[in-house]
Order: sequence, then structure tokens, then C-alpha cells
Amino acid sequence: MALSLNEIAELLWQAESTGTPCAPLREQLAEAAASSSTEDIVAAAYAVQSMNIERKLKTGERLVGRKIGLTSVAVQKQLGVDSPDFGTLLASMAVGHGEEIAAGRVMQPKVEAEIALVLERDLTHEQNTVADIINATAYALPAIEVVGSRIANWDIRLADTVADNASSGLFVLGARPVKLSDFDLIGCGMVMERRGDQVSLGIGSACLGNPLNAAVWLANVMARAGSPLRAGDVLMSGALGPMVAVQPGDVFSAQIEGLGSVSAYFSA
Repeated sequence: MALSLNEIAELLWQAESTGTPCAPLREQLAEAAASSSTEDIVAAAYAVQSMNIERKLKTGERLVGRKIGLTSVAVQKQLGVDSPDFGTLLASMAVGHGEEIAAGRVMQPKVEAEIALVLERDLTHEQNTVADIINATAYALPAIEVVGSRIANWDIRLADTVADNASSGLFVLGARPVKLSDFDLIGCGMVMERRGDQVSLGIGSACLGNPLNAAVWLANVMARAGSPLRAGDVLMSGALGPMVAVQPGDVFSAQIEGLGSVSAYFSA
């Protein structure tokens, strides 16, 4: 018997609550959508994501921004898609630079270095330009996203990760804001180290050719969905290099050229 979208959302909720990953959800989502169309299945997955976010907001959580996933062409090909996806950032997911992350706080954690944009103006147009994003952005910060999956063994396809809030976990923001005009968004190099050992290399252009392209995509999608990006929102614009699995006691430092550094500390 096919599960309803509410029941699928409950599977993810219980996985997070108990710390026990659930099985992949893509088949159940296809059955609930009563369609083989990727568009319909992904719409069902976003509905599941929204259900669990709304449930968290009702408990007192606060929405503070959005994350963009699947900005790497290689990862898009791996999942058989040709566009990014998005997830929701809550205040409880924010970690300060230097703050220790408790073991078990994120399921099956991995880290990736990103450029975070912080808005000072709303983005309400359904068709935005790079100029719109620049004009709306107060500053950028170096960031590390701690992604996680409520799906067992990271066995995901597009529908799985979308339903699972785009595999969101936590995000760590650097402490020194930088104006967009003060560094090269496209050409900036990124180096991420684990206790001094290089584990990931990247560049701004790895994120859809320009992190601002990813931000345009997100602003358009959110406005069309009736939830436009607002002043004060944090935008995690997408990975600049390969993500790295986390082990207890790890310390990661990401240096982004012209933007500075940010570190994530994991307890043993």
C-alpha cells in the first residue's frame, strides 16, 4: 500500500529523532505522486521537505535562510539531473566559528566549503539577474556546510535528498564579513584541511560557473514558490570542492582566497 506524503515525512522525522537512518524514499515518493514524471516526483519531495520544516517552525524554530545543493555538474550527472536543489536553513543549524559540534548532532556527516551570502534586501522578482543579487547582498562570509543524510548509507537520488531538506545538517559561518567587490567570486581558490592535511581543493567557478548564478536560480525559484528570499537571509551558495566524510575529533579549516577562513570542530 502506497504511503501518503505525511507518512513519508514522518519516516524522515523519526529517522532524525532516533538517530537511525531510514531506507531510500524515492519509490514511495513516486507512488505518492502517482506519476513517473521526475518533475512530479520532485514536487512531492519538496512537499515532504516543507511538511517537516513547518513542523519544526511550530516548535519555535526560526527560518534564517536557504541552501543550494547540486551546484556541481559532476554531482548533477551522478544523480541524473540538470539543475540544483534547495533546502531550508534554521537558526538551530547555525554554528559559530570555533564552536564544537557534538558527536551525533548530524547523521552521517560530511563537510564542504562554500561562500555564504547575507542579504540586506528582499528578492521578490520571479526573474532576477546577477546585478539584482549583487545589489541585494550585504556581504559574504566563508562557510563550511556540514551535510548529513537521514537516508541509510547515503543511498540517495534527487527525490531522496530533496525530501530530506537537501541533506542539510549544520552550517558554520566565518566571522569577518567581506563586500562582494573586495574579492573575486569566480576566481577565488579554496583549500580545506583536516588538522593541516589538505582534503579538498576548489574554486568559485566550480559553483555553476559563479556562485551568483546559483543565487539567481534560488531567488527565482523561491519567488515563484511564494517564499521569496528576504533581507537578513543567509544563502549557502554551494560547494566549491569535493565534500569530505567526518570522523569524531576532526577539525576542518577552509581558506577561501580574499574571503578568509572558517573552521569546524567535531567533538571526539
